[in-house]
Amino acid sequence: MPLALLALALGAFGIGTTEFVIMGLLPQIATDYGVTIPTAGLLVTGYALGVVVGAPLLTVLGNKVSRKRMLMLLMGLFVLGNVLSALAPSFGLMLTGRVVASLAHGSFFGIGSVVAAGLVAPDKKAGAIATMFTGLTVANIVGVPLGTFIGQAIGWRTTFAVVAALGVVGLLGIARLVPAMPRPEGTLLRRELKAFRNPQVLLAMAMTVLGFGGVFAAITYIAPMMTEVAGYSEGAVTWLLVLFGTGMFLGNLLGGRYADRALMPLLYTTLGGLAVVLALFTVTAHNKILAALTILLVGALGFATVPPLQKRVLDQAHGAPTLASAVNIGAFNLGNALAAWLGGIVIAAGFGYTSPNWVGAVLAAAALGLALWSAALERRAPASGAEAAEAVDTGADARVPVHH
Repeated sequence: MPLALLALALGAFGIGTTEFVIMGLLPQIATDYGVTIPTAGLLVTGYALGVVVGAPLLTVLGNKVSRKRMLMLLMGLFVLGNVLSALAPSFGLMLTGRVVASLAHGSFFGIGSVVAAGLVAPDKKAGAIATMFTGLTVANIVGVPLGTFIGQAIGWRTTFAVVAALGVVGLLGIARLVPAMPRPEGTLLRRELKAFRNPQVLLAMAMTVLGFGGVFAAITYIAPMMTEVAGYSEGAVTWLLVLFGTGMFLGNLLGGRYADRALMPLLYTTLGGLAVVLALFTVTAHNKILAALTILLVGALGFATVPPLQKRVLDQAHGAPTLASAVNIGAFNLGNALAAWLGGIVIAAGFGYTSPNWVGAVLAAAALGLALWSAALERRAPASGAEAAEAVDTGADARVPVHH
């Protein structure tokens, strides 16, 4: 694997830390600002919605500059947002900082996915994407638990200051390791938008919204669920997040390994398994050992869907993958926002801290239904996709040099 993938993984590490560390710090932030847990959950929803907006907007603007420069600018925006979060004197400004940081998220992973896929041979693309996303999963094993520990021991503001420093490291890594790349030539917005006329692209994105949304329904409120229901101490949340991150890491390896071989069967297995495990979480959350095991499985099954879903969008958005790739990253976060919001609603309605698990189970089951529908449509018209690919497969390989 090229060293450039390491640089992308470094950036992903910083972004992954700031996205997920908020889950372990919700009680502290809610207390400091004098708001309820569901209100503090808006920091998750706001971040996710910022990704949804920023992904297509900044990707389109990014067509005006080289991909390397755009990735560096995005990391600069990420650093700015985290500095604002660390210094915010009010909840409103804290939310603003989260949104500013989130604007870089979708475009970074969208452009990064295209760059990563273009750096390797065609049969290694899902593995290359998974390598970049390894930074996101390692963040959940190292960055998020460490950030949670720092936030509980010193203060959550220090956590976001450290995350901003991680962003600086990621920026320097991209500047040093990612090769200079020319601005994408012949990338027309009209052609990029045409990809969204393909029902398979839209179905893949809908699977992304619902599938990963199922994960966030449970994980957003993991801190109060584990302390109030399972009986863990506040300090134990750090190690539970390590388990979640370990599951994500293993799931990412699984997804990257098998997405190039059996993409749709992998999605059936992971989405179906995720729906079952989330439903069981309403019961296992009452037992410390079973709750910990369930958290590991949620991370593994949830993140095993990421490489195949991202690859499916790239495959179906023939010849115009950049915007579709970034929008699909936005779709992950639209699912996060939807799930965090729905989870807050059921908690506020008095159904308890385990009720978001049912929300997640329903979302994952719906994603499985869409996967089956997508496969059925593909079986009815197997030739059309191949013909479209031949007709417009013009620049995906030319945009970034392929190194074998």
